Amino acid sequence: MSDMNKHNLVYFESPSMRGLYDRMAEWQQANERRLLSVSVQHDQDNYCCIALTNPTEVVITSADGHNHASVTRFGMLAVDAQ
Repeated sequence: MSDMNKHNLVYFESPSMRGLYDRMAEWQQANERRLLSVSVQHDQDNYCCIALTNPTEVVITSADGHNHASVTRFGMLAVDAQ
């Protein structure tokens, strides 16, 4: 698994809300990743944001986790029994 998928928590802070927005927008452009959810709070003299990034890899499983889906070389979705 690539390092990009191992960490999806990001922290931003700025003394202004506009500055916080700019830092988050710059991060998204530099990393070419989306933010899945954000929580912005005022902490003393700063605006702070804890954000979750959108994962780049999704594993499709059955409800019990025993069967996993995979994509065949023909682009078909197949289920592998464990």
